[in-house]
Amino acid sequence: MAAPAPGGYNGIVLRELPDADDVADPEPFAGEDHPMRQVTRQVAFEAGWSSGRAVKVSELFDSLADDWSADHVDDVKAAPVRDALIRGGVDPRGLWADLGSGTGAGTRILHGRVERLVAIDLSARMLANAPDLVPRVRADASVLPFESNTFDAVLQVNMLLFPAELDRILKPDGYFIWVNSLGDQTPIHLPPADVVAALPGSWSGVTARSGTGFWVVLRKP
Repeated sequence: MAAPAPGGYNGIVLRELPDADDVADPEPFAGEDHPMRQVTRQVAFEAGWSSGRAVKVSELFDSLADDWSADHVDDVKAAPVRDALIRGGVDPRGLWADLGSGTGAGTRILHGRVERLVAIDLSARMLANAPDLVPRVRADASVLPFESNTFDAVLQVNMLLFPAELDRILKPDGYFIWVNSLGDQTPIHLPPADVVAALPGSWSGVTARSGTGFWVVLRKP
């Protein structure tokens, strides 16, 4: 994946940091024709979500959950999250959400590094296979059961982006961390510039490549 050059997107400057020392190209996995790629863009830019789609996605990830941890948690794939915490300028204090937490890849990394944490996922089976480290909440990310301005930071690892709802639950000065662990080979993929373009309002941010993927940290100024 080619990271964006420093510049403006919707008037927002996204600063690019040097690659981490552990950067490696991902193996070919999910190109532009992957079915989840179209869904990702529809949800982010076209309000392309419905109760029927929520049921289908929930059923899909329920069916994958039992084997998910073994196949989707390793040091290289977790590298972007760790690097974002070190170089992204995020504040570990306050209440964090691991949104689209799955079986807990992000939760395992955040636990003990941030002050308070809630894991949230649509799939009941994913949550059942996640570590019992923090409160786990089953919820549709398009209609989250939290008051506005609840979270100081939200992490999303390979997760569909619901821009309006993310903006609602995040505090005015909160941090949003977006990670694609396989870069542009991630099935649920948006490049940094598109993440910025999808979000409402004014943000500032930084991005870098690490492991086989990349991260973006954005904040409401």
